[in-house]
Amino acid sequence: MSATGTRTTTTGTAVAGSPPAAPAPRPRRAPRPGRILLVAVLTAAALYFLLPVYWLLVAATKSNDSLYGSFGLWFDDPRLWDNLSRVFSYDGHVYLRWTLNSLLYAGVGAVLATLLSAAAGFALAKYRFAGREAVFTFVLAGVLLPSTALALPLYLMFSKLELTNTYWGVLIPSVVSPFGVYLCRIYAEAAVPDTLLEAARVDGAGEGRIFFSLVLRIMTPALVTVFLFQFVHIWNNYFLPLVMLSDDRKYPITLGLVTWQQAADRVPELTQYTIGGAFVSVVPLAVAMLVLQRFWQTGLTEGSVKE
Repeated sequence: MSATGTRTTTTGTAVAGSPPAAPAPRPRRAPRPGRILLVAVLTAAALYFLLPVYWLLVAATKSNDSLYGSFGLWFDDPRLWDNLSRVFSYDGHVYLRWTLNSLLYAGVGAVLATLLSAAAGFALAKYRFAGREAVFTFVLAGVLLPSTALALPLYLMFSKLELTNTYWGVLIPSVVSPFGVYLCRIYAEAAVPDTLLEAARVDGAGEGRIFFSLVLRIMTPALVTVFLFQFVHIWNNYFLPLVMLSDDRKYPITLGLVTWQQAADRVPELTQYTIGGAFVSVVPLAVAMLVLQRFWQTGLTEGSVKE
């Protein structure tokens, strides 16, 4: 057997002792018009969402004078850290207080909302009781109600309970997520097998132990998705804190930045502080999206294919 390959002549005869002929390159097909249109639409959408963030990054590095006297989409004598230090030290570190308040409202509220949604969704999916579908329909109706429409009734109710202008006034409404209950029920129906629950009950496990030790682990992708949506919703919420809070030391970032922006006519440097504070407020959301996107995508696609 020869160590060399074979060569093919023009008549199709293979010649021993020659290197093998390279395969002919496949002709490239022209992209279809639909694909070109799809790429163009996605590019326009990406620019629409990313360009304001890029502008915010560039503006956060400028001084108050260069903010209006230089090209808006390029840097001019960057001084990001100096600007951020001024943002955090202004008015007795009030921005740091707003940041901690936002983390409290969004972090604790999202965790409690996720646990409550998991319990309600699992119960609606796996337990049979009278009025189950009526309860689920009521939850679906809650998905359609805008949160701004509920702010005033909540204020009147919390005012009777003397909970306005307290942390509870923002935190308690944040732990309710109708969309989370809906997603958890759909996920539990698809991912939690009834035979597994019956086996756990036969082994002597109680309902609480089954839920915390077994169900929560199986539903992790859906729970991460609910947590992420609720965290972003609470972090960006503006109207509910505006209605509930009067003490600016209890404000979240969104409400605090608006007060700075409204006072910029009297204190011009607050314009730059508002832009720097808005840039900092984007960072936790970007980190959460990047860290949790793998679980988030899994949770959204789970149950889309019927086995």
